[in-house]
Amino acid sequence: MKRPTTLLSLLLLISLFGKAQSGGENIYEFLNLGSSARVAALGGTQIALSDPDADYSFYNPAALHADMDQNVSLNYVNYITDINYGYASYTKNYKDIGTFSIAMHYVNYGKFTEANEFGEITGSFKASDYALIISYARELSKRFRIGISLKPIYSSLEKYTSIGLATDLAFIYDHPNQGFRASIVARNFGYQIKTYYDSHREDLPNEILVGLSTKLQHAPFRFAITYRHLEEFNLNYDSELDSEDESYEQSEEDSFSNKAVKHLILGSEFLPSKNFTVRFGYNFQRNAELKIDEKVSTVGFTWGFGLKVSHFRINYASARYHLAGASNHFSISTRLSDFK
Repeated sequence: MKRPTTLLSLLLLISLFGKAQSGGENIYEFLNLGSSARVAALGGTQIALSDPDADYSFYNPAALHADMDQNVSLNYVNYITDINYGYASYTKNYKDIGTFSIAMHYVNYGKFTEANEFGEITGSFKASDYALIISYARELSKRFRIGISLKPIYSSLEKYTSIGLATDLAFIYDHPNQGFRASIVARNFGYQIKTYYDSHREDLPNEILVGLSTKLQHAPFRFAITYRHLEEFNLNYDSELDSEDESYEQSEEDSFSNKAVKHLILGSEFLPSKNFTVRFGYNFQRNAELKIDEKVSTVGFTWGFGLKVSHFRINYASARYHLAGASNHFSISTRLSDFK
């Protein structure tokens, strides 16, 4: 346990040099809406899981490997109100070259009522985002893997459209005998090629993550932890009203420990058999930002399960975002070569 503890401590110190973030500064935030039901059940983001499905390249392209050859994965999320999104992927391995994956990630925000500045109804409009994700991974040695993703992006919000390009870069270290995996991922670094209006170019929601996972040798449990936003320690949203209020004072939630813990996402899997898995997770940032202090709730908690039926893997997850409701995640995957 000394190595993981030392690593997390070092990463925490590095992130102290990051600046405070403010809400609403980035575009293409849908790139952070992961569709995988397995990952959703483990807190929403985990980058160091072993035995992943084809859809896991969304979180970590280095996880692609030869065993995923001809894997197909379909994901659907019934999100808040009328919003829904999904992810579809196909993986192909080429001997001595590496493993490739192509996927489509989309978000449909639903139908909106259009009105002018006087409140008069003039019609309706729709909004949606799309990202084509092309990923590649290669084994550098028995312990190290590297992966990269390229993401052309198209966003349509009423009459405003935007085009962008993002990329992910990932490394994985696997311990050969102890079921231990560590990973670091740089996600969503890129450029807005076409702006929504004029020349107002905006930043993408990039971040650096580190993750660890381990499976107990003599018990059917796997544990995972991910530390998000290595580049930025203070994840609190700065309010302009607070900055103008001379009487404003930092609360206990602004303390060092609360800022540090917001980066963590915990997950665990119970594996009683090869065909059935139960999962639980907890997202500290989600709980801190969306909970209501006056009422105890399960905001931030996630759970789900996985089944293997014949040639298909079926996963479900429920993620509690607010007292008003939760999201439901559905995933199904298979290997096409198994049907030959």
